[in-house]
Amino acid sequence: MLTHLLDTSVYSQRLKPNPLDPVVRRWRSLGDSVLAISSCCEAELLFGLEKRGSSRLWTEYERYLKDQLTLLPFGYAEAVEYARLRRQLAEAGESVACMDLLIGATALANGLVLATLNTRHFARMPGLRVEDWSQTG
Repeated sequence: MLTHLLDTSVYSQRLKPNPLDPVVRRWRSLGDSVLAISSCCEAELLFGLEKRGSSRLWTEYERYLKDQLTLLPFGYAEAVEYARLRRQLAEAGESVACMDLLIGATALANGLVLATLNTRHFARMPGLRVEDWSQTG
């Protein structure tokens, strides 16, 4: 059973020369079988790989990330959550980056906790459960 959706900030840690210890520990303690990523997160990571053009990073991605976690598509339920979130935030005079809204909507639509290193990006999304994986514990 899936429990967590990884934000790109967490998902990309595997490609870092020195990934954050709290992320490594939390990922290991939960295991791949309960973790998911959204198609939006995968798109962000692939864009970063394209932009950097590093064969080392592409090899690392192929070896350690590609097809390792459940990939959740952005479908109708996610679109409904996105629209609701965006309306609520607009009414409150708040704005959130589009990709963060899409990822947050995916977590909400699938009843998952969002794992991130950037809690402030997601803190204003009503109903979203967020875990800060940059902290030990």
